[in-house]
Amino acid sequence: MEAKISCSIVDPPLFTDEYRVHVIICGTTHVGFSPTAEVVQRLHMWGFSPTVEVVRENALPMWFATTSEYVSQPPGFEDPKYPDEVYKLRKALYGLHQAPRAWYDTLSSYLLENNFQRGVIDKTLFIKKTKTDMLLVQIYVDDIIFGSTKDSMCKEFEDLMHKKFKMSSMGELTFFLGLQVKQKTDGIFINQSKYVASMLQKFGMNDAKPASTPMETHKHLTADDDGEEVDVHHYRSMIGSLMYLTASRPDIMFVVCVCARFQVRPKESHLHAVKRIFKYLKGQPRLGLWYPNNSSFDLVAYTDTNLDRKSTSGGCQFLGGRLVSWQCKKQTTVSQSTTEAEYIAASQCCSQVLWIQNQMQDYGLSFLQTPIYIDNNSAISIVNNPVKHSKTKHIEIKYHFIRDSNEKKLIQVLKVHTDDQYADLFTKAIDVGRFTFLVTGVGMMNSD
Repeated sequence: MEAKISCSIVDPPLFTDEYRVHVIICGTTHVGFSPTAEVVQRLHMWGFSPTVEVVRENALPMWFATTSEYVSQPPGFEDPKYPDEVYKLRKALYGLHQAPRAWYDTLSSYLLENNFQRGVIDKTLFIKKTKTDMLLVQIYVDDIIFGSTKDSMCKEFEDLMHKKFKMSSMGELTFFLGLQVKQKTDGIFINQSKYVASMLQKFGMNDAKPASTPMETHKHLTADDDGEEVDVHHYRSMIGSLMYLTASRPDIMFVVCVCARFQVRPKESHLHAVKRIFKYLKGQPRLGLWYPNNSSFDLVAYTDTNLDRKSTSGGCQFLGGRLVSWQCKKQTTVSQSTTEAEYIAASQCCSQVLWIQNQMQDYGLSFLQTPIYIDNNSAISIVNNPVKHSKTKHIEIKYHFIRDSNEKKLIQVLKVHTDDQYADLFTKAIDVGRFTFLVTGVGMMNSD
């Protein structure tokens, strides 16, 4: 593998000519794996206590490589006696795919030696319990966030980490992986207002007139074969930026997914729809998710679909009234009826519910008969009465597992009135009144 030298000015500089130098490995062809965390669905769990972030410094080069790896000599640092020789790595340097795994193995072994328990489902979660309190530690590559029901347990964890590793304690968590985190006495607020501002600046939408909704209700986006083509790279860049924003903005999830379907040959009408999203963000830059603490841990889900040749499945899951997961995905099969489309959407929502149930086992929480709310009576009947019928026998077998989950009492399907169907937010364009109701209903609010 190729090796390179990376130089940067020390910030803040101790001397005017001081630089930091790293040897970096171009490990694009190296294969490795290190567990990562589902961050958004974790932060709400720590509403009961201040969350602290610890960022390790220069940790990757500290750990010895476990396999034989060879790299070229860095440019400008070749050995004159052996110019054609290569280096054998003794440590997992930056750029090597093995480096994050080496760090994870070292850190996890250290935590396990100190009476931590690793999550059964989430291997990046480590838990330490006493009779009355709990400490949760979440690892994301070289960042660690942790929180506890008792302040002294946080302090003990910091001391434990500083004892073995060179680390910087960043204090209360305020920013993590692009998410702004504002902690209050009664909960946690998450948004990406800084990222929204940078997007508006990047794509020249700072002076755009704000829109009340992210999508027009009277226009249906199609392939538009006769439309004027636009710069495909610019269009894809806008879509990519918006997709990243959906981590904290479920209100734009549906329209972004719709616009993303036209990235091969985008037309002027598609670009107009994307700019409409930016206009909406211009008017609502600080909108985010609020996770209050001291609420229940009831798991509830909603699922819906819009009937099309290939319908769009939408779903959202709440834990104690807090939105923790949401989905919007075009179905891969052509549905012959609304009932079939709703049934497939319910099955996909059930998959997400079962995944959340498994995740919560690491926290000592178990769920049975999780309600999945559907606004279609026929789809509910198919789940509750697994009988053969000429109109359902062609449905793919993989979608019928929801019946098995229902029989095992892992979930239960219930009827909800269309007016109270929160999954509408992820399946269709809606007017401003209905849109505002749903955005508020899923727990979104402004940071002001």
